Amino acid sequence: MGIENYSETKFYKLDKPIALKCGKSLENIKIAYQTYGKLNNNKDNAILVLHALTGSAHAAFINKKTNKKGWWDNMIGPNKAFDTNKFFVISSNVLGGCYGTTGPKSINPSTNMPYALDFPVVTIEDMVKVQKKLVDYFGIKKIIVAGGSMGGMQALQWSIAYPEYVKSTILIATAARLNAQSIAFNAVARNAILKDSNFNNGNYYNSKHPENGLAIARMVGHITYLCEEAMYKKFGREFKGTPSFDFGIDFQVESYLEHQGKIFVDRFDANSYLYITKALDYYDPIKEYGNLENALKNSNSKFLIISFSTDWLFTTQQAKQIVSTLIKLNKNVSFVELESKCGHDAFLLEFEKQTKIIKSFLGE
Repeated sequence: MGIENYSETKFYKLDKPIALKCGKSLENIKIAYQTYGKLNNNKDNAILVLHALTGSAHAAFINKKTNKKGWWDNMIGPNKAFDTNKFFVISSNVLGGCYGTTGPKSINPSTNMPYALDFPVVTIEDMVKVQKKLVDYFGIKKIIVAGGSMGGMQALQWSIAYPEYVKSTILIATAARLNAQSIAFNAVARNAILKDSNFNNGNYYNSKHPENGLAIARMVGHITYLCEEAMYKKFGREFKGTPSFDFGIDFQVESYLEHQGKIFVDRFDANSYLYITKALDYYDPIKEYGNLENALKNSNSKFLIISFSTDWLFTTQQAKQIVSTLIKLNKNVSFVELESKCGHDAFLLEFEKQTKIIKSFLGE
C-alpha cells in the first residue's frame, strides 16, 4: 500500500524571525510536516497540500500512534488523485495551529510560558510565507499547490505571492475571501470561546480549558459544513427516543452536534481556533490589490477549480469569481461544479469524483 513512502511528523525550525502582516515579528518558528512519496532529482515533482480550518500535517496514511487515517487519505497515495508513485507530497500544520507548528499554545521564549493571547495575530499570507521556508528547505524548484476550504485560500495566496514558482494550483470548495455570512458564523464561534467562564483571557493551559465554548464553536462550524439536504437525509426530524419535554437533547441532529463538540475539545486548542478563524476573516486579496485581476495578473500557474453544488459556505458563485477573473487574464484555467449532497464537506468526502478530475489535470 505504499506505506514505505509515509513519513511520520517531522519538524523544521526556522533560523530567522518572520515579519508578520500585523507588523510584529515571530522568532523560533517550528513547522510540523509530513511527506509522502519521493522527491525526484530535478526537484520538480512536489505537491504541497494545504489543510482546512482544523487540519494537521497528517494528511495521509495511518498514524502509527493514533491508528487514524490522514484527513485526505483517500486522495493521497499510490494511484490516488495525488499519486505518490509520481509525486512528492508535503503537508504541514499552519502557523497558529496546535498540531506541532508554532501557535498560541507554544512556549514563548521571553516568558517560558505558553504564548496564549500574547501570540501575534497571523494571516493566511503569514502561513504561506512560513510554508515557503519549508519548501525552500527541500530545494524544490517548482511546485504544485492544492487545498480545499481554507487550504484553497492558502493555495490561491501561493499563486499570488510566488507567481514564478507555482506551476499548478488546485482550488477546491474555496473562495477569494469570506462573505459576510461566513464572517458572522466565525464571530459567533469565537464569542462562544471568549465568553466561556474558563477562558481566562487565554491563560487556561494549567487549569480548566474553555471546553464548553470550544464545543459550541465546533457545533456552529458543523452546521455550515453540511447542507439542508444532507441534514435531512442524515437526521430528518428523528428523535433520539421519546420527547423529554425539557431542554435536554431530544433530536438526533442535536445529539450529533453535541458529539462533534465533545470529541473536538479533546483534539483542538481554543486559542488556535480564535487565531485561525480570524486569519480566515482577514484574507482578502481583492481589497489588498484593488481587485482580483491585479492580484492574479502575474501568475504563471495553471488552475483547476472545483466547486460543489450544495456547498453554501463556499459557493459555486464564489468559485466562478476566480474563474472569470482568470479567463479575463487569459490564464490556463479549468473549472467544474460537481453534483453532491454533502455540502461543504464534499471536498473531504467526494474523493472518487475529484480523483478523476485531478488525475487528468495533473497528467496534462
